Amino acid sequence: QLPTGLYKKVLVILHDSVLPYMNEPTLMMDFLTVAYGIGGAISLLALNGLFILIHQHNLEYPDFYKKLYNLLDPSIYHVKYRARFFHLTDLFLSSSHLPAYLVAAFIKRLARLALTAPPEALLMIIPFICNLFRRHPACRVLVHRPAGPADMSEDPYVMEEEEPSKSRALESSLWEIQSLQNHYHPDVAKAAAVLNHSLSEMEDDISGLLELSAYELFDKEVKKKAADVPLEFEQVRGLFGKKNDIFAEHFSLD
Repeated sequence: QLPTGLYKKVLVILHDSVLPYMNEPTLMMDFLTVAYGIGGAISLLALNGLFILIHQHNLEYPDFYKKLYNLLDPSIYHVKYRARFFHLTDLFLSSSHLPAYLVAAFIKRLARLALTAPPEALLMIIPFICNLFRRHPACRVLVHRPAGPADMSEDPYVMEEEEPSKSRALESSLWEIQSLQNHYHPDVAKAAAVLNHSLSEMEDDISGLLELSAYELFDKEVKKKAADVPLEFEQVRGLFGKKNDIFAEHFSLD
């Protein structure tokens, strides 16, 4: 058992300062799988090391995607390691061999959590979801289902279900993104409106959006130059501004 602070310090550097220099990186399997099961920020940081072991050393982790799915909670859009987490999640969901129900569960959970996310996170997660649709066309039924539920209680998707295969995500619709089309931030509303049209084949590059901060977003808005808005009006004639008014015949504003 390690103190939480030491766990984080070790996991932050493990993937690039320790594993590449070990003769047998597979010796770290138990340590990383236990860390991945702890939850919270420690689980997020363990993803880097696990990715290397899965990708390069054939580590098999049967419940890996179930655990990754359960890491998605409201805090995921606010944590310090958000960029690292979504970069790795993007890699893990890039395989075309993943079943549609699994990807649909991730899409629905991300979209549901997006309803309370800050604008800087939404500008990243909406293109992220669009990329998942491009990779997994079978999930587009979430977009093309004509009407969503009348209220949340009628949505077949079970948010509290820990097992993605039992979440019934493929039976639902992506009404959450439609709600974001009325977001107070115009860039978010514009990004969410992309799903109203057919998606291009080219994936969106989200690398520049992973570390977008509220300060950068605010600074961008402040530096915008206000465009001159042309106004069309009719010049006032007469006392009350009506053209054929009796007052216009006897009174003048000169």
